[in-house]
Amino acid sequence: MNESVGFVEKLREFFIHLGLYDENSVSPFALWKFLDTLEHSDEFLQGFLYTLEVSALALAIAIIFGTIGGIMATSKSKIIKAYTRIYVEIFQNTPLVIQIFFLYFGLPHLGINLDVFTIGVLGVGAYHGAYVSEVVRGGILAVDRGQFEASASQGFTYIQQMRYIIIPQTIKNILPPMSNQVANLIKNTSVLLIVAGTELMSVADSYASDFGNYAPAYIFVAILYFIICYPLAYFAKAYEDKLKLATTR
Repeated sequence: MNESVGFVEKLREFFIHLGLYDENSVSPFALWKFLDTLEHSDEFLQGFLYTLEVSALALAIAIIFGTIGGIMATSKSKIIKAYTRIYVEIFQNTPLVIQIFFLYFGLPHLGINLDVFTIGVLGVGAYHGAYVSEVVRGGILAVDRGQFEASASQGFTYIQQMRYIIIPQTIKNILPPMSNQVANLIKNTSVLLIVAGTELMSVADSYASDFGNYAPAYIFVAILYFIICYPLAYFAKAYEDKLKLATTR
């Protein structure tokens, strides 16, 4: 905190020298409010790190659930397909905030008590797992049916087909939508705000409430989200264009 405070003090002196600093300004975008927010940057960065930790673990769960769900959704068994469909429909057609509320307020009544971090990981992970499942299913169905027939003729079981033949070809097709899902997953961790989490959005809301610097706090948060999400969106678009170009050729 001392380093950030020292840096802010130098900035404050610089803006005072330029005649741009007015601590009596009540504008929501007053320069002094932005500098005050910078003085608390360590708190925001801790919240950002917490967000990345939740996101990384939630992504692992989403990939596991989504991959298994996508494979099950392309199974020949109607029962297995039905189980997957139920999971996807429930999670895609109910708000994430309701799912988090259930985990936070509902599970204790069943004798299951989870901390906010675990709730965030499980809730966000399972929610996006439903979307990843659809991405994987679409990627599998995009593989030429001849690949299934050829591998089956060689004596491969369904699981072996998926593991050695289909999934490796599916991966390159699903990278663009998966990148978008990762970006959405990171942004959706902000829902932990409603259960007093300590992720980035909660830190910003707590700071803004305590000091009244709403605009700078949320702008700072938006910048941090943009820093991590924009590269993912850019990669998804660039890779998708590359695939389209290769297909055209």
